[in-house]
Amino acid sequence: MQPPAGPARWRAACENDAMTVARQMINDELRRWIVAQTEAGCRPDDVLAAMRASGWEERVARAALAQTLHPRPPRQTSGRAAAANAPANAARVPGPDLQDAPTVLLAAGREVHVLVTLQRPRVVVFGGLLSDEECTALMDLAAPRLMRSETVDNATGGSEVNAARTSDGMFFERGEAPLITTIEQRIAELLRWPVVNGEGLQILRYRPGAEYRPHHDYFDPQHPGTACILERGGQRVGTLVVYLNTPERGGATTFPDVGLEVAPVRGNAVFFSYDRAHADTRTLHGGAPVTAGEKWVATKWLREGVFT
Repeated sequence: MQPPAGPARWRAACENDAMTVARQMINDELRRWIVAQTEAGCRPDDVLAAMRASGWEERVARAALAQTLHPRPPRQTSGRAAAANAPANAARVPGPDLQDAPTVLLAAGREVHVLVTLQRPRVVVFGGLLSDEECTALMDLAAPRLMRSETVDNATGGSEVNAARTSDGMFFERGEAPLITTIEQRIAELLRWPVVNGEGLQILRYRPGAEYRPHHDYFDPQHPGTACILERGGQRVGTLVVYLNTPERGGATTFPDVGLEVAPVRGNAVFFSYDRAHADTRTLHGGAPVTAGEKWVATKWLREGVFT
């Protein structure tokens, strides 16, 4: 089934008014079509390609996908009203002990600086999580095993190459090497989450132009492959991205819902948690394109239970 045709006459009449164009083009008919395609198991990239083939401008097509699949949550009030509106099934999540607003935390014998905190979404930026020597050693261990990065296949629960993610990557097994064990223990103490509840450390290299478009890290319960994925430790509830080098330009970790960009600085890290598999956690995030040099990161995903 083809998407509704893009109304060229509206684009011509309103080309200088982006908001008017978006309102005219993103209508209920288009939203219903997007929902029908995703419910049939189509990936967002495939839906986007079909829209472009039918004459939709890419920026409007992307906006339609975002508005339909990741709608902004309603503004909530505090107190009893907010509690009544909160989604059910909120999970316990990892996180550092920030009581009394410390500027430095001790994790497995290393001092880690608290640079930025944000409540909603829950984001913490750490300084000096890894030393320069640890960053270099981690890149050296990973380099011979790098391959084109894959994403989760929502239909099967497996993995696949996806145009939204243009990096090279590899996974370490938990405790695979002494350095890995040291880093995992440090992360576990910093975020107060058991080592066994973490997926293996993933190393990613982004060359110039490479990016990871905005996405959520939790597994969408609506996708048919999610049940299989959850058998290995339950939902993801937290993400830690550690920067192993500082690219010349670009490569920030972005949070579009709140307009936050975290610069990639060697040894620093950004952590965020999500207590439910829902867009209202506001943890939509991405890796902005690297415009000069390379960006290396280590990513640690944390699960509700023991990851096997």
